[in-house]
Amino acid sequence: MAKAAKTVVVYGIPNCDSVKKARVWLEEHGIEFEFYDFKKAGVSNALVQDWLKDVSLDQLINKRGTTWRGLSEVHKAEADSTAGAIALMSHKPSIIKRPVIAVNGRVKALGFAAEQLEAIFA
Repeated sequence: MAKAAKTVVVYGIPNCDSVKKARVWLEEHGIEFEFYDFKKAGVSNALVQDWLKDVSLDQLINKRGTTWRGLSEVHKAEADSTAGAIALMSHKPSIIKRPVIAVNGRVKALGFAAEQLEAIFA
């Protein structure tokens, strides 16, 4: 029986180094994917809520990035609640750890690690 094709979506922004590396890795391994530019298309509350079924808020928010460091203490405090964090990610998608790689609608990877992608697509 033929193996069902996986639907792969890479969420991120095109000029992010980690996103670039993930896209190149997928292309080099012949894995078809859709790229979702959340700077252009935005990130809805519903999309973030869906991701949170698979990963925690702490994993999804990139607190080491320049966008996070540039936030006011008030905005950072908003991220302490789930609703506040979702609203913040929808408003400032650059604080989301990139890329978010979803397979068949489920988040399988955050950030780029070749070993992790090898395990997912083996």
